[in-house]
Amino acid sequence: MATIDLTTHAFRQAVEDDSILVVDFWAAWCGRAAHKLPCSRRHPRPHTDMTFGKVDTEAEQRLASAAGIASIPALRVFRDGILVFPQPGALDGPQPEQFIGSVKLLDRDVVRLPPC
Repeated sequence: MATIDLTTHAFRQAVEDDSILVVDFWAAWCGRAAHKLPCSRRHPRPHTDMTFGKVDTEAEQRLASAAGIASIPALRVFRDGILVFPQPGALDGPQPEQFIGSVKLLDRDVVRLPPC
């Protein structure tokens, strides 16, 4: 399972096209962020029903700002085009598999409900 590099244009397209999109925001100067990439390697089993992407916050500063990235590493997960998991910091140990399981269990109809 490959991790794709996301630019501003590719990011928008991936959010719209992919059912589940997991995005790592990182920078080469951040040892912790660089060490954790690519996010797809954190998972012991493949998740072919998900897309894993990464955004270099130095190269894509506007995208990082638009995504509300205040510190790195940071993780954003989208389900059916909706941000469902904004996570500052890195996930370690069993956390990645736990959050992937939770995202997959989200009811698509509930995710798409308009806010009250």
